Amino acid sequence: MTDTSWQTRAKEMWNENADFWHSNSQDMWDHGSRKSIIPFVLNHFKSGSKVLDLGCGDGYGSYKLWSEGFDVTGVDLSEEMVSLCKSRLTNGMSRMEFLQGDMLNLPFNTDSFDGLMAINAMEWAEVPVDAILEIKRVIKPGGHLCIGVLGPTAMPRVNSYNRLYGRDVIMNTMMPWEFQKLAEENDLTIINQEYVYKRGVDLKHVGSLPQDLKQSLTFMTLFMLKKK
Repeated sequence: MTDTSWQTRAKEMWNENADFWHSNSQDMWDHGSRKSIIPFVLNHFKSGSKVLDLGCGDGYGSYKLWSEGFDVTGVDLSEEMVSLCKSRLTNGMSRMEFLQGDMLNLPFNTDSFDGLMAINAMEWAEVPVDAILEIKRVIKPGGHLCIGVLGPTAMPRVNSYNRLYGRDVIMNTMMPWEFQKLAEENDLTIINQEYVYKRGVDLKHVGSLPQDLKQSLTFMTLFMLKKK
């Protein structure tokens, strides 16, 4: 019998799209929608700390964290992505490793990491609160979590479109404001937010807007949280 579970279908999709993602990843992190993430992390994570990069993709974001002196473990659901990650490793490269794993059942002990980075990973959980509780489990008390959630203007949200036809999808519809509420209800304190906008948004027009309206225009909202 074919396994049609949410997680299995998500794994299959990312295995199929690993090469495409890899062809764009470095540019996204260096010049595109993800270029502000590492500076955001550096403002909050303690230098040299042990960080989990959840949904690490092809590992380029993990590599950038490692280059800044962090001890990094990258985890992705897709075996093809993890294979791309491991191709980055060279002889003598310590303090960075990659594992295939499910964010709903992480292969780590409780309180294993000082910090976590999860960019556009929560969107791929069928029940987001389950993912939040699991990542909170593996982070030490007082640890920081940098979580990026796609905003309303993000094209990747097309992956949830077929729900309108009653078809199965593998991407939830959680908005940044919903993630914020969910995090706060589950003992994660939000200490900062940063907003990533699509090209064409004039920042001088959004600077004075309240938080909820800023979120409503975003391609992605970056949250910095602290585990109580």
